[in-house]
Amino acid sequence: MLDTYTTERLEQTLRNSIEKGEIAGGNMMVLKDGEEIFYHEDGMADVEKERPIAQDSIFRLYSMTKPITAAAIMMLLERGEIDLFDPVSFYIPGFRDQKVVKNGELTSALREVNIQDLLNMTSGLVYGGEDLAGRHTDELFRDLGSRLHGESPMTTLEFANRLGQGPLSFEPGSHWAYGTSADVLGAIIETVSGQSFGTFLWKEIFEPLGMRDTGFWLTEEQQERLVTVYQTDGQGELSPYTDSHLGVLNRMDREPAFESGGAGLASTIVDAAKFTTMLLNGGCLNDVRLLNTKTVEKMTSPGLTTWQQKGFDGWHSLVGHSYGSQMRILTDAGRAGMIGSVGEYGWDGWLGAYFTNSPQDNLTFLFMVQRKDAGTLPVTRKLRNIVFGVL
Repeated sequence: MLDTYTTERLEQTLRNSIEKGEIAGGNMMVLKDGEEIFYHEDGMADVEKERPIAQDSIFRLYSMTKPITAAAIMMLLERGEIDLFDPVSFYIPGFRDQKVVKNGELTSALREVNIQDLLNMTSGLVYGGEDLAGRHTDELFRDLGSRLHGESPMTTLEFANRLGQGPLSFEPGSHWAYGTSADVLGAIIETVSGQSFGTFLWKEIFEPLGMRDTGFWLTEEQQERLVTVYQTDGQGELSPYTDSHLGVLNRMDREPAFESGGAGLASTIVDAAKFTTMLLNGGCLNDVRLLNTKTVEKMTSPGLTTWQQKGFDGWHSLVGHSYGSQMRILTDAGRAGMIGSVGEYGWDGWLGAYFTNSPQDNLTFLFMVQRKDAGTLPVTRKLRNIVFGVL
């Protein structure tokens, strides 16, 4: 267990963030050698209903979905069902004969996007922007949103096909940019497995690990435990945020046609800890093995070339890190903007869900909040600095 001083510092730091109006509430967990050594919850899951955060509170993961999608792809890889250099067009026809934006015009791509490009975000797919590729993606998300509650909602495969039919922001493999690659990975898993992405995740990952509260939609009972998303006015006032961002239903109250590999899952901190512990254990949890150790080593290693790294280096809060398999990987602890250990890996979500695994310390840190545009909040770095500082 953590000592009393460290425990008090963690609890007070979270309380300070709540009192400043940065977040409505959250919970955090620290595991060492696979065992929970600290857990704390504070604040509200729903301010209006006066419902407090609890250990079984359910959070929308948003981009913390991405490492789970990557793990599913690695399962197919080690089974010999895919190859990392397979062109995406093998599985998603819309990726044939792609165009690339160069100097504001479209030209044929020098090579096709492959699965490794998708894993490492070097595909040329983006989340939006001012160039032709960004505008195409923005329009696709608008269409996805407009059909979300209609009679013909967009499916996972349709979304991926239409992404492929649009232009790439750069030549595949030439650069790094954060984007929609994980959503295409989800569609590939559907094509290869012959079942929905959500069904594959349930059968191959969630059910074996006992992650009963993790999925793309929630039962009525689970919806009662779903944490409300809040937005801030920057002056300490929070209000509920109810939009369905990136095609993810805010209430998660029905099975979606679009199961987003980049943003669609919800989970509890307890369920998330089962997945992160599986990775830290080299692919197994208790008597269940999902991945082989060598596969996990590949998945959690930096995947960017020198020229691709230049794109990632623009992410100033992740200086000292590289990227691979939908996760950050700490490569230079001295340059990083937080205390950590080389080899540490993980990712976080748009609403603030966050995890990091440190193989060197055999330690996991998890933090769950729900606030619009949270990303990695300052309080997240403060909390993890306290933990890593006492190792």
